[in-house]
Amino acid sequence: MAESYVKGEDTMGQGRGWEGAVLKLMRARDFTFTVTGAEDVTADYRRVRFTDGGMLAATGVHPTMWVRLWFDNAGRPHQRAYTLVDPDPASGGFALEFALHEGCASDWARAAKPGDTIEATVQGTGFEEPSPAPSHVFAIGDPASLPALNSLLGALGSAPATVWFEGTLDGLPCGVEPGRHEVREVPRQAAGAALVERVRADLPELLRQAGEHPYVWIACDTATTRALSAFVRKELGVPKQRTHALGYWRAS
Repeated sequence: MAESYVKGEDTMGQGRGWEGAVLKLMRARDFTFTVTGAEDVTADYRRVRFTDGGMLAATGVHPTMWVRLWFDNAGRPHQRAYTLVDPDPASGGFALEFALHEGCASDWARAAKPGDTIEATVQGTGFEEPSPAPSHVFAIGDPASLPALNSLLGALGSAPATVWFEGTLDGLPCGVEPGRHEVREVPRQAAGAALVERVRADLPELLRQAGEHPYVWIACDTATTRALSAFVRKELGVPKQRTHALGYWRAS
């Protein structure tokens, strides 16, 4: 999820509202990213490439690593989180992928060109590889979490996976491997209710067939993520350490 920066006097606390103040107290680290290129993957999905301002050398890299970008929203600070794509610590380069819709983040991505800069914060990111290794991965995501999904599938080695994807992968950069990963596309309907219903119908029987160490990963809009996380943990009894759930965006 979400972004070298020269710190001004208390910039983070004063210039970014309460979110910035909280992140400052949590010892978040600030950087400035510089755009090196951009391309439209589809009409609604855009990849922007950056240099990191020294971030990767300072923080290292791990699977599903994300950063916070700060956008101007009619004069007010607005932060969104994005997963790093193809980070290269040697060169300090990486890409971010934007699922385009209405809003200041998408507007910025549409207009991004080489030389543009954006402030970024690193705090809260992390990846703990499940142990024992998964006998089967069950992943639930959408275009906003696709970069993280791709990173996850790559990090978990040879484990087979079943993926429920809200929307269509047609034309999108996808790390799914035919024969090892099965994708079940679900149209977004009723504010995510269709996805919840499909997973509730499919997952119980699949879990029974999944071996001793299944792993469930959920990254959708906040309401859908909460509903599915509660279902997996409370109704299906999957242990907390065998699940990961994070809301990637909030439906308005």
